[in-house]
Amino acid sequence: MPAEVISPMKPIYLDYNASTPLLPVVVQAMQPFLHEGFGNPSSTHYFGVESRRAIEKARQQLARLLNCAAEEIIFTSGGTESNNLAIRGLAAFHRGGHIITSTVEHPAVLEVCHHLEQKGYTVTYLPVDETGRIILENLAAAVRPDTFLISIMLANNEVGTIQPLTEVVDFAHSRGILVHTDASQALGKIKVDIHQLNVDLLSVAGHKMYAPKGVGALYLRRGIKIAPVTFGAGHERGLRPGTENVLEIVGLGAAAEFINNNFSAIFQHLNQLGKKFYTLMRDSLQNIELNGSLSNRLPNTYNFYFPGIDANTLLSELPEIAASTGAACHADAVTPSHVLQAMGFATERIIGSIRFSLGYLNTDLEIEQAVQIISQAAQRLMTKPAFIEIPATTAEIRLTQYTHGLGCACKIRPQNLEKILKNLPSQFAEAVQVGYESSDDAAVYQLTPELSLVTTVDFFTPIVDSAYHFGRIAAANALSDIYAMGAKPLLALNIAAFPEKRLPLTVLEEILKGAQSIARAANVPILGGHTIEDNEPKFGWVVVGTIAPDKIWRNIGAQVGDALVLTKTLGLGILTTALKRRLLTTAAEERIIELMATLNATAADILKSYPVHACTDVTGYGLLGHLLEMVRNQDLSAEIQFSQVPILPETADLIAQNIIPGGTQANYTYVNPFIDWDSRLLQSNKLILCDAQTSGGLLAAVPAEVATAAVQALEKAGITAAIIGRFISPQQAKIRVVQ
Repeated sequence: MPAEVISPMKPIYLDYNASTPLLPVVVQAMQPFLHEGFGNPSSTHYFGVESRRAIEKARQQLARLLNCAAEEIIFTSGGTESNNLAIRGLAAFHRGGHIITSTVEHPAVLEVCHHLEQKGYTVTYLPVDETGRIILENLAAAVRPDTFLISIMLANNEVGTIQPLTEVVDFAHSRGILVHTDASQALGKIKVDIHQLNVDLLSVAGHKMYAPKGVGALYLRRGIKIAPVTFGAGHERGLRPGTENVLEIVGLGAAAEFINNNFSAIFQHLNQLGKKFYTLMRDSLQNIELNGSLSNRLPNTYNFYFPGIDANTLLSELPEIAASTGAACHADAVTPSHVLQAMGFATERIIGSIRFSLGYLNTDLEIEQAVQIISQAAQRLMTKPAFIEIPATTAEIRLTQYTHGLGCACKIRPQNLEKILKNLPSQFAEAVQVGYESSDDAAVYQLTPELSLVTTVDFFTPIVDSAYHFGRIAAANALSDIYAMGAKPLLALNIAAFPEKRLPLTVLEEILKGAQSIARAANVPILGGHTIEDNEPKFGWVVVGTIAPDKIWRNIGAQVGDALVLTKTLGLGILTTALKRRLLTTAAEERIIELMATLNATAADILKSYPVHACTDVTGYGLLGHLLEMVRNQDLSAEIQFSQVPILPETADLIAQNIIPGGTQANYTYVNPFIDWDSRLLQSNKLILCDAQTSGGLLAAVPAEVATAAVQALEKAGITAAIIGRFISPQQAKIRVVQ
């Protein structure tokens, strides 16, 4: 391997188990059907007949690859539908029966089994050994008289382990049990021959074998009856209704033919590349460990454990490499790999593992470059360097790429936090006026009859790419808790976690400068702080404020009839997620930065001119999460009028593009049981109200008769404010949301 390699402009793609690029021959085969091949294959005229011929040709091409009869191929929309059709379709003829599967299956199998369990079926989930293979003795012990199906994947998508499928089939057939296998990850990597496997049903996914996304197939052995799971016209032998996707079926057929005609060369190439990748990785990083079987494995799949390194942190250091920390279908989820969990690995190993999956289009040079890039990044994280090469300007650093989550959306889920806090005994002194018992924004301790101290702490990971603006926003967000209590900030302390192994100290300097600018605006001195070395940058403040003991605003105290006043627009969590994915315009980015860096000081000062019965600020738990805190411990409910809620203009469009933070989804799941939703509301409307905000506005309960005057005063000061609802007498639901 050369001593110095210049990273390619385009990332090296090592995520073939997630999805494969289209082969040139596949694109070529599909090309005519973008133009002339538009006929409905069920039509009897020339155009329909040509489409039908193309479908049947593809059926024969796939059948030759699988070594089965063409009539045994049912085209579907992909592996997920094929698994559903196979398992649910067979289950329809065995009401209440028993299914055996494994704990390492793809969710497209596991979730089907969970669904059937709710319908009265029983399912046994076979454990696996440390390599990810099932233990045949466990299979024998699991069989029951009513077992009608065993569904075991051929090869695992995360660790590449190949299951002992022929032994499973021999055992099952000796007892009259049918076998289904999800072969999505195996096709194009190892030989998949129906006659050798002898399975009864087999699932295929096009986008795992150099064909398009959105097409797949189910092999169904002749004589086996399954029921359709969707209903319509009698397409695909009446098992898969809906006009066939001719274009993509043609692509699947072309990919199958290419793999069948060139399998020896494909396997040899993958095998050679895989061995080279494994050897170079082990030579470069001798402490890494392989997850899965070294012998019974796909030739292209290597899941490595990097001791002492968080996998997401390492991936963020590898913009030149496309790889995955787990199944790509769950890339946005926070939960660890269920496959590695099933293999018995400790949490440290699970979160320190990355899957690299190679493909036919990879080259030797790419593998050499990839290993050098990966090893250099891993060594940087494992060993603190003597110095860090400082970029010409911190503007070259995209700070959001050094963190898994964004801002207040990184909060622990409220339902999990509740479980912890309820087990902690109260230790409040007599002088404590506000503790954590009511989820208030800050703690309050009375010093004298005339003076109370208000104290809070808030810090989070970068919400924007600019280090300077991150410091501003984090400081403004911490101060917000003081303003939400009606207090005046007195002093601040910095809290910083910083990755010295990954970023130059000039970045931390910029963060601190941003915080200083907010301190000057708030007239608050920063009197010190604390720092630690961490894999991710994090920053915030401890803030101490003062207030008269009888002037404290709490998040409880609202009265029936009070109006709800909000002082900032919603949508910050969604827009900052779009910013991290580079989907936000410069103008929108600048607008949200200034919104998050705007202090709630002016809003609080204006509201002090009116009787405020309760107040909080809207941050990580979203508008409805924080409103729920205001009503859940009181004998009243609240009503929100969605049409009156101020929302950032890009928000709905971004939700339509599935730009939804994990924190927002978690908030929705948490509050949903307590909400009475207007039937006219869209799901996007609900998510906006649950969006995890960073440095959001104040949410205040004021008497209805002064609410309009308060909003007008806020607007006169340049604050976007609105009356968004009211507090009402107790209802079955704690919060009612109307259109």
